Amino acid sequence: MRKATFLALLAFFALASPAALHAQFQEPTKEELQMTSDPKAPGAAAVYLFRQETTDDALHFKSYYERVKVLTEKGKELATVRIPYEVRSFKVAAIRGRTIHSDGTVIPLATKPSDLVDVKTAGYQRNTTVFTLPSVEVGSILEYYLQLRYDDNLVSEPIWEIQQPYFVHKAHYFFNPSKSDGIMNSRGDVLNKLMYGVHAGNDAKMVHDPVNHYTFDIADVPPIPNDDWMPPLNSVNWRVDFYYTNYSTGAEFWQNEGKRWAKEANRFANPSKTLQQAVAEIVAPGDSEDQKARKLYDAVMKLDNTSFTRQKSAAERKNEKLKAIKDAEGVWKEKSGYDDEIALLYVALARAAGLQAYPMQVVNRSRAMFDPTYLSTSQLDDDIAIVVIGGKEVFLDPGQKMCPFGLLHWKHTLAGGLRLASSGNGYAVTPSNTFLQNAVQRIADLSVDTDGSVKGTVRFVMTGQEALRWRQLSIKNDTEEVKKQFNESMRAYLPDGVQADFDHFLALDDYNNNLIGFVQVSGGLGASTGKRFFLPGLFFESHSKHPFVAEDKRTIPIDVLYPKKDDDDVTYHLPTGYSIESTPQVNTLTWPKHAMLKIYSSHMTGAIQISRSMVYNYTLLDPKDYAELHDFYQKVATADQQQLVLTRTQVAQGN
Repeated sequence: MRKATFLALLAFFALASPAALHAQFQEPTKEELQMTSDPKAPGAAAVYLFRQETTDDALHFKSYYERVKVLTEKGKELATVRIPYEVRSFKVAAIRGRTIHSDGTVIPLATKPSDLVDVKTAGYQRNTTVFTLPSVEVGSILEYYLQLRYDDNLVSEPIWEIQQPYFVHKAHYFFNPSKSDGIMNSRGDVLNKLMYGVHAGNDAKMVHDPVNHYTFDIADVPPIPNDDWMPPLNSVNWRVDFYYTNYSTGAEFWQNEGKRWAKEANRFANPSKTLQQAVAEIVAPGDSEDQKARKLYDAVMKLDNTSFTRQKSAAERKNEKLKAIKDAEGVWKEKSGYDDEIALLYVALARAAGLQAYPMQVVNRSRAMFDPTYLSTSQLDDDIAIVVIGGKEVFLDPGQKMCPFGLLHWKHTLAGGLRLASSGNGYAVTPSNTFLQNAVQRIADLSVDTDGSVKGTVRFVMTGQEALRWRQLSIKNDTEEVKKQFNESMRAYLPDGVQADFDHFLALDDYNNNLIGFVQVSGGLGASTGKRFFLPGLFFESHSKHPFVAEDKRTIPIDVLYPKKDDDDVTYHLPTGYSIESTPQVNTLTWPKHAMLKIYSSHMTGAIQISRSMVYNYTLLDPKDYAELHDFYQKVATADQQQLVLTRTQVAQGN
């Protein structure tokens, strides 16, 4: 009886806490019901009237409460609610919801916790609870409360995503940490300190009261940025991160966690006798450091990389009597491993060959930017390798199938993480690619007829990131799917009325050489006004959507993924009876140290060749550089709209 009474009291205090009281359903005001737009969020499809998140590690529950006003058809998407959570004994303990129409009619959510859809995702071990509020109309107010419970022996420090897809009028966050003297994680470490980081605007304040509660209130939160060419959201989105730790400072955390990681990485990448014997069969005694490094790289590239094919299940491995892979030697013997295992195998082989080689664990920049103030190694995704050749460090990506020697996949460039070095372990940032490493040349040979139709061939010569993208895509998809996607990608380049038909790749399996794609093009191209014939001067750019032109200002950093060089060479074979009246002007536009555009042409008998070269040698830019970036691309957009004008010679002679 005492135990039951105690549990009842716990439940009462949980519901009676300030955080729980905030979550009681509210009667809508007349102004909220009649609202058709929001002056604080002009043009918004919906707005959050109020949001609340509560985490109670003493009573082991999380709760979510939202009130949303739907203003347009698009805003109705918020009727489907998705709540992600960690895959650790979570279950839905309570759910309430309702839709309130603009006339005050209330339609309750007829859903029990057991009815909820649970979507499981492999990435980052996250699950998502999904439910949909009923009978949603434009003008409706959506309201729900959801509570998740977790095991008494667990804690779940929150990460509060302050910005949402739409404007938030008010939000309240509450965290009651565990009252235990020491919290133990899965490794058996005792976590006796709570730390947090606030990344939520200059005026955001965390309130820590005398009874160890944390509250955070904020108003007028702008929506999640949605600009083109943004860095990963974790670097710009407002959030608050909590974490339990047994370290006093961030520097101490990364130093000690770095030692832990280094010990495990060195254990896995041990250059065993078996690997030394393998190296002796791959390299020759007289090979230079560069030759050794390249031969070993080619050897690991031949292995089955299960991150790009399919990793065998535990049952399959058991049936085939395969032992669990515990180190680099095991990967080599099986001739198979996932991306990180293959990267560490390369380090082991290089060490066995007498080279200085080090592993590095980095964040995947397509997902996030490394944040040293967030004390969690979970933000580190992938392993790469560093080998010293001629006294110079060369960063390699052996875990990325078909990635050339000396190139990092762009998602691993300018990426922070932990690395080993001769002086020990520590934090580092990987180098960027250069524009010379990433080039695309589009060579078109086109015949234009008097009716404006065009027919011809295009060769795409790719090196670096574009070649890597298509090679990796071809591993994971059949030929027809690759052809479909290549044709779809061509739509961004070709003028209206011209279609592409991809034929085949050359050197698809040879990552050491350029990748060449062959495409047939045909369709209607020119426009005639009787005496004159107008063709797009810059064939591949006349239909392009130039970035950084529409918006005059920018507050978010720019991330173009990687530096690049694009070269276009287009030969027009002119229709019979036409001569050239005017061509795109020879032009050179420069943005010093950042970008350059060159346009030039050359005449031949019955034909003209128009060339365009565009280089941008930057990856990440601060918003303060946006004015110059905007000005440069405006000039590029104007230059790319120039036309090639032909004159009908017979008419000219008749006049």
